[in-house]
Amino acid sequence: MSLAVLSSRALFGLQVRPVQVEVHVGPGLPSFSIVGLPGTGVRESRERVRSALLSSGFEFPAGRITANLAPADLPKDSGRFDLPIALGVLLASGQVADARGRTLDVRHYVLAGELSLTGSVVPADAALAIALSVARHDPQAVLIMAPAAAQVAARVPGLRVLAAAGLDEVVAHFAGRADLPVAAPAQEEAADETAMPCLSDVRGQMAARRALELAAAGGHGLLLSGCPGVGKSMLAQRLPGLLPQLSPAQALEVAAVHGLARSLISLSRVPPFRAPHHGVSMPALVGGGVRPRPGEISLAHHGVLFLDELPEFGRQALESLREPLETGQITVARVAGSCTFPARFQLIAAMNPCPCGWHGHPHPRRACRCSEEVMDRYRARISRPLLDRIDLHVNLSVEAAWLDAPPGEASALVRSRVLAARDRQSARQGCLNAELEGEALDLHGRVDAEGRALLARAAAAWGWSARATRRAQRVARTLADLAGSDPVEAGHVAQAVQYRAERAG
Repeated sequence: MSLAVLSSRALFGLQVRPVQVEVHVGPGLPSFSIVGLPGTGVRESRERVRSALLSSGFEFPAGRITANLAPADLPKDSGRFDLPIALGVLLASGQVADARGRTLDVRHYVLAGELSLTGSVVPADAALAIALSVARHDPQAVLIMAPAAAQVAARVPGLRVLAAAGLDEVVAHFAGRADLPVAAPAQEEAADETAMPCLSDVRGQMAARRALELAAAGGHGLLLSGCPGVGKSMLAQRLPGLLPQLSPAQALEVAAVHGLARSLISLSRVPPFRAPHHGVSMPALVGGGVRPRPGEISLAHHGVLFLDELPEFGRQALESLREPLETGQITVARVAGSCTFPARFQLIAAMNPCPCGWHGHPHPRRACRCSEEVMDRYRARISRPLLDRIDLHVNLSVEAAWLDAPPGEASALVRSRVLAARDRQSARQGCLNAELEGEALDLHGRVDAEGRALLARAAAAWGWSARATRRAQRVARTLADLAGSDPVEAGHVAQAVQYRAERAG
C-alpha cells in the first residue's frame, strides 16, 4: 500500500474540526513534504517523525513522502499530528499489516499525539476539547492519545480512549500483537473547603457581606467602592467559597477551556477565580491572537472574574466586557475565521472613591484633596453602559471599631442559604435570576403594585436606563428568594433600589 488515510483533529479557538491525514509514499528522490496549510509546529513534524521511526526500530522510506492534511484551507498547528503522520508513513510503506498481511482498517480511530525523538508519545494540548468534540460528533470512534492526555480525555462519558506510551505500542496494537490499554479516567481534585478563604475572617462590613451573599445567590455582578484597606479584595476572594460546586459537565467545560490556554489541566469542581492585573491588554482579557486563544473572561467561565482597581484598566479592555456580560460568550473574528469562547462569569470589581483613595475617610490625616473635577474625571473612566451591567453597587465605609467586632458568619453557613436560594431558582425557572430576560423576567420576577410604583419612582428620580431598572428587578427577585418568599414585595424592591441609588446619583 502506497497510500494511507487516518483521522485526527485540528483546533481553531474552541472549535474542533476533523482532519484527514493522507500519507503517500512513492518513487522519486528522497523527500518529505507536509501540505495542507501547516503551521511551524506541523512543518517541524518531519524531523520528529523521522527520528521517532528510526528510534522505534522501523525503516524510514527512501522515496518521496507526501503528507496532506485535509481540508487544505483550514490552518493546522501543534504537534498533535505527529502520531497519525508517523503511522501513515508506516502503513503507506507496507511496514505495518495484520497477521495475515492484510491492510489495516483505521477508519474508526482518531489519533492525536506529539512524538519525541525516542518514539514516545507526548501529550498534546487541548486533549479534553478534542475528546468532547469526538464524543459529540463521532461517538463510535476510538481516540488514541498519550497516557496523561488519555486519562483526562477518558473523563468524557461514552468515549473509548486508548493510552499509547510509544509509537511501537501503537503499531503493535494495529498489527494485532498487543492491545493498547483502555485509559482510566483521571481523578478530579477534591474540593478542600478548609483551604478556601472563609468569610468569618471579615470583621464588620455587614452591608458588604450581605451584598456578597446576594451576589452569590443570584449570580449578580458586584462593584465594591471604598478607601484603601477597608476589605474590598478580601471580600471578593471569599466569593468562590459561597458558590456551589461545578457540575461534572461544567468541570469538563472549564478544564477544556484551560487546556486551550495551555495551562495545567486539572479537573476540579471548585469554581475558577481569576484576578488579572489592571495592565492586562484587551486580547489577554477577552481572548485573541493570530491563533485565537481564550482570555481571562473565558478562563473564569462558570466562576468569578475579579477586577481590582477597576478605573485603572484600559478603556478599550473594559468596554470589551459589555457583550460577554450580556451573552455569556465572546466571539473573536480573524481573517481565517471567527471562533466563539464561553464566558459566563460573575464579575466582581473594586475601586477607590477618588484618585488618592481617601475620599470619605473620617480621619483628618487621611483627608481627600481631590477636586470635584478630578473625581469626576476618575469615575468617568468607567462608562455608564458598563456600570448599568453591574447589578450591585456597594460603598464600604471605614469602621474604626472593627478590631472589637466579633467574627461574622462562616462561609459554610452563608453558603447553605445561597444553595437554598439557587435551588428555588432552578426549580422555578431553570436558571439564575441574573440570567432572566424578557418574558421570563416578567413571569418569574413579577412585582406587586406597590413595588412596581416604587421601582418606577426610583428609575425616574435617578434617570435609570431600562437595563438598570430590569437589573434592579432581578436583584429584588433574589432578595425574595433569600427570604423564602415567592412574590416579590415592595420591601424587596426597596432593598434592591438601595444597591443602585447611591452609585446612580
